[in-house]
Amino acid sequence: MKIERFEMERYQSTWENTVEFNLADSGVHPITLAALVDHSWIREVLAREQLGYGHTNGSEELRTTIAGLYHAAGPEHVLVTSGTAEANFLITWALLEPGDHTVVMLPNYMQIPGLARAWGAEAVSSWLREPAEWMPDLEELERLVTPKTKAIFVCNPNNPTGAVFSVDAMNALCAAAARVNAWVVADEVYRGAELDGHPTSSFWGRYPKVIVTGGLSKAYGLPGLRIGWIVAPHDTVQVLWSYHDYTTIAPSVLSDHLARVALGPRAFQRLATRTRLILNENLEAVARWVDGLGGLVSWIAPRAGAIAFLRYQPRVNSTELATRLRKAHDVLVVPGDHFQLDGHIRIGYGGDKRLLEEGLRRIAEFLRTV
Repeated sequence: MKIERFEMERYQSTWENTVEFNLADSGVHPITLAALVDHSWIREVLAREQLGYGHTNGSEELRTTIAGLYHAAGPEHVLVTSGTAEANFLITWALLEPGDHTVVMLPNYMQIPGLARAWGAEAVSSWLREPAEWMPDLEELERLVTPKTKAIFVCNPNNPTGAVFSVDAMNALCAAAARVNAWVVADEVYRGAELDGHPTSSFWGRYPKVIVTGGLSKAYGLPGLRIGWIVAPHDTVQVLWSYHDYTTIAPSVLSDHLARVALGPRAFQRLATRTRLILNENLEAVARWVDGLGGLVSWIAPRAGAIAFLRYQPRVNSTELATRLRKAHDVLVVPGDHFQLDGHIRIGYGGDKRLLEEGLRRIAEFLRTV
């Protein structure tokens, strides 16, 4: 098996620590350990934690807490992973065989299509429609889903657009899968980063063959913990756990403990409020910037996540634009090419507001000269 280059991840990993203005990040600004727990707790609890393997599927307390985020789920429905990326990896590995037919809703985080092709499956694209505010084309989906379809993969809230599917669209998508007994696999890692504070409805519970993934990286400012999860039917969790034995084996025992704190009643609401305040304040700055560009840039404002997907007017390839912007202005953005949508760039607006505004000013300066 050969795996294709993951262009976006390689691009970000190569340049994100070399630029002054990194607008390629897709999560809210990370918090510190001291902001999550006080020093006495670190000294009395965390410092005394034995650095063993812990529970390889995640501690029962953490799995129970995660299950509480989903209707009628229990700890038996949860597998804790090393980030949402591992969760997605395990699912595609376990589900897909050579020759399987899948439908992937695009634009999307391109991990799933790359892995599907690596396992020898066919990944057919079903495009969200920009004129319809990045909602699914359900008529196209019905045509693409066939009796051979093994799974439908979605990302909701969506990366890179920040769109949130309507409940009617979610139900229709599940109905399309049910027609051919296919799985629905929903990457929900941006759930919890809604600008209006109302949590996005989950795909979980809408159809028996649903698997969802999530994590603490994007919405909660805790990417360094590398805590993700899978929520799935109990027998499917058991299968995925056996695949997990071949990868990271277990989440970090310290991260497991800190994740329990983060998802506990005291910290969870505080983190959610912090995220919402950062996103709303920073998005206002992005909106003013778009309005001030006189049509050079257009967008559909995101409803969730610290990301905005921008269409630009200059006729230049997005990878070339991003490269020139990085070299000439020390600003990193994600080219639309990485989502198979040229003529766009993705910016992250969840970081320090002063750096965001200066980065945007430099992008504007560059676009006016292209």
